[in-house]
Amino acid sequence: MCVAVPMKVVEVSEYRCVAEIGGVRKEASLMMLDGVRLGDYVMIHAGFAIERVDPKAAEETIRLMRDILDTEEPGA
Repeated sequence: MCVAVPMKVVEVSEYRCVAEIGGVRKEASLMMLDGVRLGDYVMIHAGFAIERVDPKAAEETIRLMRDILDTEEPGA
């Protein structure tokens, strides 16, 4: 199963960006989105920024993902 992850854009070039979540940075293609700017939240999937996300929704999704990972049972 693949999951798109909301990440904050910290660097932008013409066709690529670097986005960050929890101190982890990933480079992604911007070929599917126009007008991405520093500070935007985007959904990253398979190396592509596929959608711009409202900052509040992105932060809530990130919080929920952390909560799930923190409560996962060992060996699950």
